[in-house]
Order: sequence, then structure tokens, then C-alpha cells
Amino acid sequence: MTYTKETLQEAIVQKLRLNYGCTEKQATDGEIMKACALVLRDIMAERGVRTREEVDSQEKRKVHYMSMEFLMGRSLMKNAYNLELLEPLTGAVEALGFKAADIFDMEPDAGLGNGGLGRLAACYLDSMTTLEIPATGYSICYELGIFKQKIVDGQQVELPDDWKNLGDAWLMPKPQETEEVHFGGKVRTRWDNGHLMVVHEDYTRVLAVPCDMEIAGYDTQQVNTLRLWDAKSPKPIDMKLFSEGQYLRAGEERAMADVISKVLYPEDNHYEGKSLRLKQQYFFVSATMQSITRQHIQTYGTLKNFHEKNVIQINDTHPALVIPELMRILVDDAGLSWDEAWHITTCSVAYTNHTVLAEALECWPQQLFETLLPRVWQILQEIARRWQEKVESFYHDPEKTAKMAVIWDGVVRMANLCIAGGMAINGVSALHSDILRHDVFRDACRMEPEKFKNVTNGVDHRRWLSQINPGLDGLIRELIGDGYLTHAGHLQELDPYAEDGAVLARLEEIKRCNKETFARWAHRQQGVQLNTDAIFNVQVKRLHEYKRQLLNVLHIIALYQQLQDDPDMDFPPQTFLFGAKAAPGYAVAKRIIRLINSLADQVNNDPICKGKLQVVFLENYRVSMAEMLMPASEVSQQISTAGKEASGTGNMKFMMNGALTIGTLDGANVEMHEVLGDENMFLFGLTAEEASHMSRGYDPYLLYTRDPVLRRVLDQLKAGFRDGVSYEDLYQRLLFGVDCPADQYLLLADFASYCAASQRVTDTYRDRERWNSMSLHNIARSGIFSADRSVADYADTIWHVPYKK
Repeated sequence: MTYTKETLQEAIVQKLRLNYGCTEKQATDGEIMKACALVLRDIMAERGVRTREEVDSQEKRKVHYMSMEFLMGRSLMKNAYNLELLEPLTGAVEALGFKAADIFDMEPDAGLGNGGLGRLAACYLDSMTTLEIPATGYSICYELGIFKQKIVDGQQVELPDDWKNLGDAWLMPKPQETEEVHFGGKVRTRWDNGHLMVVHEDYTRVLAVPCDMEIAGYDTQQVNTLRLWDAKSPKPIDMKLFSEGQYLRAGEERAMADVISKVLYPEDNHYEGKSLRLKQQYFFVSATMQSITRQHIQTYGTLKNFHEKNVIQINDTHPALVIPELMRILVDDAGLSWDEAWHITTCSVAYTNHTVLAEALECWPQQLFETLLPRVWQILQEIARRWQEKVESFYHDPEKTAKMAVIWDGVVRMANLCIAGGMAINGVSALHSDILRHDVFRDACRMEPEKFKNVTNGVDHRRWLSQINPGLDGLIRELIGDGYLTHAGHLQELDPYAEDGAVLARLEEIKRCNKETFARWAHRQQGVQLNTDAIFNVQVKRLHEYKRQLLNVLHIIALYQQLQDDPDMDFPPQTFLFGAKAAPGYAVAKRIIRLINSLADQVNNDPICKGKLQVVFLENYRVSMAEMLMPASEVSQQISTAGKEASGTGNMKFMMNGALTIGTLDGANVEMHEVLGDENMFLFGLTAEEASHMSRGYDPYLLYTRDPVLRRVLDQLKAGFRDGVSYEDLYQRLLFGVDCPADQYLLLADFASYCAASQRVTDTYRDRERWNSMSLHNIARSGIFSADRSVADYADTIWHVPYKK
């Protein structure tokens, strides 16, 4: 069916009447937004039914992408874009007397994720659908997503993010496909005719109700699904207790079930938090595996060919319990032998690692498993025993056995479980995968080298270039056509235009318009007046010490001190924009946020800095803000300690929108450098190998004594700013260490190099033609960082499924 402005307008009117009992004249903006969502949902649902019928009838191999995070952002404009209905939908909304921009803007971000991990999962779902790979994403239907950030007196305050109020229009509950998940209780086992009989009793039941979100691909009729599990109690209320007047106790069981899907990443620095996190992970994994195996049996009548028709990709270690859970289903429910079940499992599950930080490789206390998941604990013990025997027979080295063990010293190590039970382990950039092979998982790689792969991350270039930057998209289409939308490699055809003065002038004008648009948006959002004549120098990402927002701050303090010394110096105007959320329990990260706001208050209220230097912390950084900010950005700060960032994806989005990168040779920056060369980005700092060597015997205090600029900057930290807050704790942490090595992430070691690179940025910016030429080269060479390429790599090297070329 062809959808026009008129047919969509009529469909919206019908939804308003049937679903909300109002006419278009009575409807609120929220009702219009939800009616639009329902119209698009209907179109996708119909295509989804046809997709699933085709997949089942042709017995295609399916990809199941499991992630505790899916940072979907807003879906109305994205789905309209992918369905190629954005123009008629906009016209229909306007014809009904509403401003389409306001309707799109009021949709809440579906913040079911924390950062790059969840945004990557969302990009991959889009690409899997566009490439016509039969795929389903799985996660939890968190009632409250990543918190809303409020800055009060310079400090982060977390507020609940009730995204479902409007966002639930995309969800299709499927109560008929509810699964039951069991916690606690005890397990009895006995042998009967050579078969192990398992009885799990006295357990607590939790219902997992699926809520499906349809995912439309671009230039295809294919629709895939994101299945989100909502936790419910099978017993809404204890009527006996309620009748006795014990109203709170009567609802306790329901409340304990509901809390599982209440909040993304509950704080886990106490036992109850750890218990809830493990419950979340098992709830998500068990519901998903029961659902997948049930559907497989309905189609094939057996689980013996499960690995031939399914591949389960786990996004980091959070879903690692899929390995013992699949074993439980195969052994206990399907009656397969251990060896047959292990063969199926180890030919089905693949693991993507996203970190080299030891503290981020999940470990759980054995006691939690024993009490919460008694049958899974038994299976884990057997997996661990057999894996340990395999390691011992290969290495005959007690140290390696201890290091590679799945269970050791009362702790369950989830990354080692993934290595033992997975068919593939991949890193997410070339450098990261090398570090996994030669350092983090070196011994496992020597034992099973064929398991270790690399798939460099990618981003949805249709969203992160074409959709969010219509001016640039229009220029690209005019120069090379629209083929790049489905084959991002075509962007390379822009390279020759880097010498074309007319094209470069238009590129500069597009950037100027985007800066002004963002400045207006920022003024509406938080009342800040941005200097659009200044370089927009941007660092937006999760706040973590290794990402080194603090290094950026130290450099800005140095610039401020230069201006204080010589107010009349030749100083190209610079606006530094930060956006970051700190995990609620990460005290140091929260201090850095407060420091950024203290510095912003100092700089922005000093007359010397007016029109020259500006610092802004953008409150509540989120996907929809990134969509406004990326097209306006001119400098992209990718300055993590070399060897610490697995890949990064923000770096790719900035590159696609023509921002120039100042960065270390870390994560995917390495591959960006391979295609850009020294001449099209601003590199600085230690390499991963140099950083590894330096961290042994490193004394940052020596740098402090030898470098007067650095010493003065750090002394300013200690003294504080005009708000009266001292940051001596950060000063001490950098120079002497506080519960950590001094300057653990080598900020002071890279400081001078970073300042020099920053100077090269401002010097180059003065040469407008050169800057714009570099910008165009960045756009032209960004195609390899498309999520379509990443997903094709997974399909070729790990999943072994066909896809649309």
C-alpha cells in the first residue's frame, strides 16, 4: 500500500477517535504524538507478520541479539524516515493544525541504556533489519530508564526517567507468550534409567511478559523485533493479609517481582543491589531462552538442531547466564546428554567483549548463585570443573588454571564463562581485539585461537548523518547521489571535492547553520547563550576517569590562566561543551562534573573571557541531544588513555558530521587514523604500549615539579574557584593517589602533548579552507564506520547468515 499525506492524516484521525476518544481539534500534542506512533506501528506490525512467516517457511537461521541495554532514543522520526514516510507524515501533522517539529520533539527518549553499549545495540538492530537478516533483540522493559540528570549547585542530581508515559505507544504486549522464571528454592536430583531427573521446588515464581517493539529497516519490507521483558508477580495480592488489614505486606510479593524491571543498573555496592542485578540478568536470560527454544520446538519439533538454526550474540557479559540456562533447558527439559547439550550450546553462543578494565569484567559471589539460582549453580559447577580439566591438560600450570577458572575462590567470573561456553569472542576495534588476544585473555587465546575475532564497531549512518543533518545530507546527495544511504562506502566519492572551493564554502555554511540551530536549542533548554563565532569544541560521553574529561578541564584552566596573564593576547574564540552522566555511585566522576561546573561559573562570569572563552556543561545528555549537537560540532574530543577505550562510537558520529578529532591512538581512533592520516586529525599522547610501560614506576609528582604550566593548573585545582569549592581531593588523587595509583590514567604524562595538539587545532581553524577540506575528508572516509559494515562482518565471520548485499 502507498501512504500519502492524506491517507496518513485520515489514519491519525481514526487513531485519535478510536484510541483516545477525541477529535483532532480536541487532541493534545501528546495524543497526536501517540496517534502517529500507532499508525506507524500498525504499518510495521503488518510487515513484521509477513517477515516472520517468510523466515519460518524458509527455515532461515535466526540471530538473537541479547543486551541489557538498548538505548533507542526517539522512534517517531526514525521509523518515519526508515519507512520513507517522513515527508508525508510531517505534512499530515501540519495539516491537522500541529507543528510537526513540536510533535517530534516531545517524544521522550527511550533511555533503556547507559551509553555506547546500548546505542550500539540500537544501531545494530537497524542494520540487521536493513540487511534483511532475521533478527530479534532482547532486553528488559525498564519502567525507568537511565536517570534524568539535573545540575543543582553544580552537582549532579538523579531524577527518575518515566519514558513510558508517551513512549509505550511503540510497545505491543504479548501476554499469551509469557514465560515463568524461578528463583531460590532447593533442587533434588536422582538417576532414572541413566537419565538425571531434576526436581526444583519451593521456588519463587516471576512472570516475564513480553512487550514487543517493531524495528523497521531502510529500503526494505523487512521488520524485526525488539522484545522487552516486563516482570510481574503471578499473585497480584495476598487476599488473606489484605483482609486482615496488612495492606503493605499483602502486596510485598508483587512489589518484589515488579522491582526486577523497575530500574536500569541498580546500585550494586551493597548485597541487596548485587542480588537485584543478578536477578535482573537471570530473569532476562531465562525468559529469552525459554521463548527462543519454545519457538524452535514449534517449528522443528526438536532442539537437537538448535545450533543450526539459531545464533545467540551476547553484548558484553551481562547476558552470560545464557550458557548455563541453555544447558538447563537442553539437559533438564529436553533430556539431552551433557555432551550433546554442550556441543549445541558452544555452537550457538557468541560473546562480544566491550572492555579491558578489570573492574568491568563481571564477577559474582558464589553465595548469590547458591541461594538465588540453585540449579544454575549446579550446572555452573560442572561447566567450571570440565573447563578446568581442559585448561590443566593443556597448560599443566596451576597459575594459569587459577587465572582462567570460571569459579575460583568463591567467585563466579562471567568473562571466563563466556570464553568456556562461547563459539566466538570478539573485540570491537582492531586495537581492542589485539589487547584481548595478547593481554586480557592471552592464555585462553593461546589455547583456542580460532575463537578470537575482531568486529570494529559501527553506527547507523542513516540516523547519525542523513536524518539528523539534512543540510549535509542534501549536499552529499547533490554531489554523489543517494546510494550512500544503503552503501556507506560511496561516501568516498566525496574525497575529490576536498579541493573544490565552492563545495567547501557550502560545507562551512551548513556547519554555521547547524551551530546556530543548536545554540537556539540550547538556549531554550537551559538558558545558555552560546557564542556561535567560537570553535565548538565538544566532549560528550559517559563520565569515567579513563575517558579523561579531567584532562580537558586541566587544559581549559591553562587557557584561562593565559588570558588572565595577557587579556589582549590573540586568542581564537573557543566554546567548550561537555555532556556526561556519572553513575550514581561513582563519587569521583560526580566530583569531576562539579569541577566542570565550577570552572564554567568562573570562566563565564569573568569579563576577560567574554567573546573569547566559554565553558558549558550540557545538562541531561541523551540521544536526542546528541542528534542536535553532532551536526554543530567542530572539534571532537576522543582523549581516553591509550589502551583503555574498547572502541568508541561517538568518535564515528562526529567524523561523519565533519568534526575533526583531537585524540589518542585508542580504540577505533586507530582505524580512523589509518584512513585519515596525520594530516586530517590531531593526534597526541602515549600509545597503548607506551602507556603500559609508563604505568610501571610512574611518578606524576616529578612532572608537577618540572612543568610550571602544569604546576600552576594543579595548584588552581587545589585552591578552587569563585564558588569557594576546593578540589584538593582531585589534586591529591592525581599527584599521590587516593585508593588508587597516582594519576592512574596518565593525564599529567599526556598534558603537554595534549596542550600542543590543542594549539594545532586552533592554528588550523584560522585557515578556513584547510579546515573545511579536512572536514570533508573526514566525512568522505567515514563509511567504513557504518553499522551496516559491522553487521555484515558479524554475518560473515561469526553468525554465518546471508544478508542483502
